[in-house]
Amino acid sequence: MSEEPPHRPSIHDVKPIAVPKIGHWVGGAVITVLAVVFVQVLVTNKNMQWGVVAEYMLSPAILSGLGMTLLLTFLAMVLGLAIGVLLAIMRLSASRVFQAVSWGWIWFFRGVPPLVQMIFWYNLALLLPEISIGIPFGGPKLISWNTNQLITPFSAAIMGLAFTESAYAAEMIRAGIQAVSAGQTEAAATLGMTRGQTLRRIVLPQALRIVIPPIGNDTISMLKFTSLVSVLALPDLLYSAQMVYARTYQTVPLLIVATIWYLVLTTVLTVSEHAVEHRLKSEHRTGAKKAGGLFSFRLFARQQEAL
Repeated sequence: MSEEPPHRPSIHDVKPIAVPKIGHWVGGAVITVLAVVFVQVLVTNKNMQWGVVAEYMLSPAILSGLGMTLLLTFLAMVLGLAIGVLLAIMRLSASRVFQAVSWGWIWFFRGVPPLVQMIFWYNLALLLPEISIGIPFGGPKLISWNTNQLITPFSAAIMGLAFTESAYAAEMIRAGIQAVSAGQTEAAATLGMTRGQTLRRIVLPQALRIVIPPIGNDTISMLKFTSLVSVLALPDLLYSAQMVYARTYQTVPLLIVATIWYLVLTTVLTVSEHAVEHRLKSEHRTGAKKAGGLFSFRLFARQQEAL
């Protein structure tokens, strides 16, 4: 009876030995202590005046400013994205004029801070006392407006915020459009779709799924940028809080009220962005399975007709 050869240990028989991660334990302990100290300061410091914070959280002045902040964010994003889509299409156009105009707009409004723009638009009457529409180079005026009456603090704020957003949105949308496979555009042309139809039905819907995350981040940034309108005495959330503590001298509690509302709004926007992103991905998976078979059938039918 032959004897079995002795078993020789191999590298597969070696079991890893867990090394104690002392640094993780020390770092976690330090962070935990700091977090407890921070919470203790928030809870026990009488200067925080949590009673005053609770009193003004739902006060009419704060809620009115909150509504103005939401309105500014909504209008600036809608106008900024609308202009951004147009600029992105112009940037990808074959026309050198469209490309130059789009590039110039993006270069200027990405380079000038929104606060500077707001102050400039609000003081536009110093440069143009009257804004008119008519035949240029000395021709008759069809309609005109007084600049001081036309450019209010609200319109100056919207222009500064929306124009800044349009420059950033244009680059994001352009990148999203370019990320769509060129083969899909060629396939759409094979089916007889025009460039406009291809852009609306094929390219932009797919680019939208790509740019949703950065646009969501831009929306959150825009919400915070609205606090800049306080320099125009526009009663947004921050300016409303400032007006209250200028009267009551309760500066810290009112700033805490504004901080809490900003955190609530950014949390809601973040959750909404993730929900929309998840839904678009789910619809894309479902739609891709259905559209794939239908598209192949149509393309096969066109090829048979050509034969």
